[in-house]
Amino acid sequence: MTVPHETAPPATRTRKRTFGVYIGRFEPPHMAHLLVMQEALQSVQKLIVVIGSARAARNTKNPFTADERQEVITGMLGETGIPKSRLLFVHVRDYFYNESLWLSEVQRGVQAYTHGSSDIALIGHIKDESSYYLRSFPAWEFIPTHVVSPLSATDVRKAYFEDRLEDMQGMVPPAVHTFLQRFHQTSDYTQLKEEYEYLKKYKSAWKDAPFPPIFVTTDAVVTRSGHVLLVRRAGLPGRGRLAMPGGFLEQHTTLLDSCIREIHEETGLSEAVNLPSHLKARAVFDYPDRSQRGRTVTHAFHFDLGIGQLPGLRAASDAAEALWMPLSEALAQPELFFEDHHAIIEHFLMRG
Repeated sequence: MTVPHETAPPATRTRKRTFGVYIGRFEPPHMAHLLVMQEALQSVQKLIVVIGSARAARNTKNPFTADERQEVITGMLGETGIPKSRLLFVHVRDYFYNESLWLSEVQRGVQAYTHGSSDIALIGHIKDESSYYLRSFPAWEFIPTHVVSPLSATDVRKAYFEDRLEDMQGMVPPAVHTFLQRFHQTSDYTQLKEEYEYLKKYKSAWKDAPFPPIFVTTDAVVTRSGHVLLVRRAGLPGRGRLAMPGGFLEQHTTLLDSCIREIHEETGLSEAVNLPSHLKARAVFDYPDRSQRGRTVTHAFHFDLGIGQLPGLRAASDAAEALWMPLSEALAQPELFFEDHHAIIEHFLMRG
C-alpha cells in the first residue's frame, strides 16, 4: 500500500504557535494521523486533539470509546519521543442535526485549555466536503498539513473486521496495532464482528438494484410524566441498544399509521391509548450517514401523553424489552442508544 508522506517540509516559522487544534474521529488512529500530529508539533507548543463521536454506542463505524482513542494516540506519539505534556484532549459528541451545538462544544473544550488566548492554529487538510469544519473556526489561523495519503480509517476498520491483522501493520503505528490486537480478544470485538458480517450481507442483498436504495422508516418519541418510551433492540444491527419504537414503512401504509402500528406492536402499549390525539410534533431526519444499513430517511413523531400513571408495556415484535425511562436518564446517556436515536429524542425534548 502507499505509505503516507509529506509533499514538502513544513514552512519555517519565526516562532511556534502556543496551541494547535487537530480535529478527527481517529477510529482508529493510523499512520497519516501520526504524521500530521508530528508535523503540527513542529509548529505549535501544545497540540489539542479534538476526538469526535465521543459518548456514542460502539458500532462498526465507531468501534472505540473516546478514552480508548485518547490513550492510543498518547501511546503512538510517545513511541516517537513526544511527551504527554505536549498533548491535550477534548472529547466531542456528534450533533447530527445541530451544527451550532457541535461548534460550541469544540470551542468550549479548546477554551478550557487556552484561557482566552488567541494564539491558536487549526491543523488540517481540505480534501473534500467532509473537511467543511475547517472553515468553521475563522478566529483560528489555518495551517494546512503537507501530509499526503490515500489511507483512511475506513480501510483500517475493513481490514480489522475481516481479520487481516497482518495487512494493518503498515497502516497503523505499533502502539495502535498492539491495542487492536488486544481489543480483538474481547467480547466487544466479537459483537462488532458479528454486526460487520450482518451489514455486509445486508448491503450485498441490494447490490444488483438499478439504483442505490433509499429506505424510509418511521420512529416515535412517546413521552408521559417525565418519561420516554423506549425499546431495547433484540436483533442486529444494534443488538442491546436502546431505540425509539419504529420500523420500515410498508407499501400501503401512511407514515403516521406506520408509526402508530410500530408503537403498539413493539411495546404492547394498549390500543386504547388514542395516539393521534396526542401528536405534538413531527420532523424528518435525513443525515446521509445516519444508518450503516444504507441511506435511510426517518419520519419521527412526538406523542405527548400528558401526566398520570405510566401505561403497562409488553415487549413484542423485534424488541427484547419495552420500558419507560426517566427523561433525565435518557438525555444523559447517549452512549446507550442505537444510531442517531438519542439525537432525535433530544431534538423533540429540547425544543421547549
